[in-house]
Amino acid sequence: MYNKITPVVKNIIILNVIFFMAQELMPNGLGEKFTQLLALHVVGGTGFEIYQYVTSIFLHGSLSHMVMNMFALWMFGSILEYDLGSKKFLIYYLVAGIGAGVLHSGIMAWELKEVLDLTQAQLLNYSPADREYAAHVKNIITVGASGSVFGILLGYGVLHPNDRIMLLIPPIPMKAKYFVIIYGLIELISGFVDSRTNIAHFAHVGGMLFGYLLLAYWKKSFKIWR
Repeated sequence: MYNKITPVVKNIIILNVIFFMAQELMPNGLGEKFTQLLALHVVGGTGFEIYQYVTSIFLHGSLSHMVMNMFALWMFGSILEYDLGSKKFLIYYLVAGIGAGVLHSGIMAWELKEVLDLTQAQLLNYSPADREYAAHVKNIITVGASGSVFGILLGYGVLHPNDRIMLLIPPIPMKAKYFVIIYGLIELISGFVDSRTNIAHFAHVGGMLFGYLLLAYWKKSFKIWR
């Protein structure tokens, strides 16, 4: 197993740290404005711009959010970069992240349309929590590298299907291909069951889906690993 940090992974981690520091340390509310400008807004909502599909990948909602994503990127990304080469890995990372945003924003745009189509009488039949969600759905923003990271997990499972991953909960080893399948199914089910949380489950699914489609395209065109 390749255990050294690779150039693109290192630079992505540095860039994420710089962006997070800007979010947290810029004075006079500039950090919040910076986040609002670059985060992914709901299509058809307030503040959406096409470039946000890229910039939102480098923002995070908390220190723990960033650390977990960057840890996974370091663990699996360097192996994938070694397999694909730096140029293809960067393309893969961006495609997975942008694809995650596209799927997630598509779901959010559909939810926004559903909300806008509701009459006041229909809204009164909703629970207070649902009414609050409906009132704020057009202002929801999404940040994080999780879509790209889930794409990397998918890529690792495709290229190293029989490598064993030690899970934390429960603490048992599992082949990478089974880990990816189970994790993907959990995220897909959670997207339907747990759709109104701060976790963008469909973005995770989108990262895996677009990562798989890109690997499948590359596999048909040429050998995708070194």
